Amino acid sequence: MTATSRSAVTLAVLVGIVVVWLVWGWSATTQPFPERASAPTCVDVLIPEGTRVDPGDVTVSVLNGGTREGLAGRTMQQFLDQGFAEGDNANAPEGTQVANAQIWSDEPDDPAVKLLASKIPGVEIVPSPSPAAGITVVVGDEFGELVDGKRRVKAQSDVTVCGPSTA
Repeated sequence: MTATSRSAVTLAVLVGIVVVWLVWGWSATTQPFPERASAPTCVDVLIPEGTRVDPGDVTVSVLNGGTREGLAGRTMQQFLDQGFAEGDNANAPEGTQVANAQIWSDEPDDPAVKLLASKIPGVEIVPSPSPAAGITVVVGDEFGELVDGKRRVKAQSDVTVCGPSTA
């Protein structure tokens, strides 16, 4: 093989390598970024008997069961101001009738429910599954404001609370 033909082959191989790298680079830079997985609003946390439950351990969702626009959002802000973790904020399911406030929970003796109830004057605890993240509070047109209530509640037995996600 002559020096000229060797140079031509070497140049062809190098051009081929550059073309492959250019095609790969173009393909890699034009692909969309992968979707970011969203963290859950709350995760189940085991609270051992005797442990104190603070507002920061509890995720609260607020549903507007009345006709006052923005009531759920304003109430959620009051919960956030008292240190609770933010859950969902929306309108209550169609047909929901709440005058003042209700807490919807399958576990009425849950320390998180007791903590929430201490902060809502005249609240009714309804044994019902929560349709939203954490513990659901449904507020109606007669609802006013939260009160200071208890700072923390002691768990009387081992219980699972839907607390804020750290992810």
